[in-house]
Amino acid sequence: MLVKVSKSKRTRIIDVLNSDQFESTVVVKGWIRTKRDSKNVVFIAMNDGSVIRNLQVVVDAGSVSEEILDKITTGACISVTGKITASQGKGQAVEVLAQEIEVLGEADPEKFPLQPKRHSLEFLREIAHLRPRTNTFGAIFRIRHAMIIAVHQFFTEKGFLNVHTPIITASDAEGAGETFVVTNIDLEKPPRGDDGQIDYSKDFFGKKTNLTVSGQLEGELAALALSEIYTFGPSFRAENSNTSRHLSEFWMIEPEMAFYDLEDNMDLAEEFVKHLVKYAMEHCREDLAFLNKRAEDEDKNKKQEDRRPMSLLESLEFVGNHDFKRISYTEAIEILKNSKPNKKKRFQFLIEDWGADLQSEHERYLVEKHFKKPVIIYNYPANIKAFYMRVNEDGKTVAAMDVLFPGIGEIIGGSQREERYTRLVEKMEKTGIHVDDLQWYLDTRKFGTAPHSGFGLGFERFLQFVTGMNNIRDVIPFPRTPGNAEF
Repeated sequence: MLVKVSKSKRTRIIDVLNSDQFESTVVVKGWIRTKRDSKNVVFIAMNDGSVIRNLQVVVDAGSVSEEILDKITTGACISVTGKITASQGKGQAVEVLAQEIEVLGEADPEKFPLQPKRHSLEFLREIAHLRPRTNTFGAIFRIRHAMIIAVHQFFTEKGFLNVHTPIITASDAEGAGETFVVTNIDLEKPPRGDDGQIDYSKDFFGKKTNLTVSGQLEGELAALALSEIYTFGPSFRAENSNTSRHLSEFWMIEPEMAFYDLEDNMDLAEEFVKHLVKYAMEHCREDLAFLNKRAEDEDKNKKQEDRRPMSLLESLEFVGNHDFKRISYTEAIEILKNSKPNKKKRFQFLIEDWGADLQSEHERYLVEKHFKKPVIIYNYPANIKAFYMRVNEDGKTVAAMDVLFPGIGEIIGGSQREERYTRLVEKMEKTGIHVDDLQWYLDTRKFGTAPHSGFGLGFERFLQFVTGMNNIRDVIPFPRTPGNAEF
């Protein structure tokens, strides 16, 4: 690979490490990971975030002043001008022989919190502004970027249009009510009506509004004009949950497709996640190899029953190389009822009757133990699913589907949407959703309605799977959770 050489312009470390242009002069800039003194020579490991590998810079005695060398400490930022040479040591093919070093930013070694040792993930969350400088989080955020590219690539190649749905909305999509209110009202002296309640007609938007929990409803409006669209934006839930699977601010990918039935929806979902996994394996090999070893080392300190069912790389291959098994909810319930963990009461939530809401332990059993491949479950009981899902002819199930992955359970949830005006109004009234508040949504069922489907993929939940991280707070740069809005 050729490297553009300039004595004034920076060359990325990834390009230097992949170069065979020995004796070329380059300028590299980055942050110090370690400095090691040896007889008549100093070895500096530096990184600029472009690759997980560090670049070794060799400083011969006398080529750089002692004053500069004293400032080269872990965490400092430097610019190095030097020649690319074949490495004499193990672990790297090339290194840079320094001719000139400039310290761009010093770091007090007594106060810099990232030292050349392994830090706990809990500690790194407390210094989220610095954790991208670690190998683990550098790898995670490079993979996150790659997955963003893969999402847009997949839908663009299929002719989908990206639609920006509103972040501020007057609906909460699921009807769950766990939303963050958006207001410009004076909280010290809010206007009140005759009933004593806050009068939101006096608010900025003239009504009560909140941060969106989903772009689905607005996405449906676009799909019923543009045929195939997808949204990729932030979502917010005011759920007071501190589990390793929940965030208050997260990103959702939500395609909506006119003229798709449930079968088409399942086909697209399977193709989509396979594309993402294969893209990661092709474009993020070094970072995935590092995270795979990290996960294996982590598992060595766990009890056998707490270890991952398969390695990170095995999980990715498991999804990328298998056709997904499709079963109805009714079939899934029968399998789970008759399973050994259920009969021996090993499940935390025992399956007794049809209509039970499946938990992660049930979903993982179907994927990891029973079928040994990813699973899509469809036709769920109507009373455990959202109002907008199409009622099947049996009157008790809806055309819903969930995609299940190893180690995580549900990764995608979706459905064929209820396109029949009367049926949709009945569902809304039955679930206590005010028809008047969603008249704009119902209009699409009055004026040229059409069969349509869609699904949602929580981006951070998917990144947990791709990176092997146990806690969702470690796959987003600055996690927002109850009691935590730092940085």
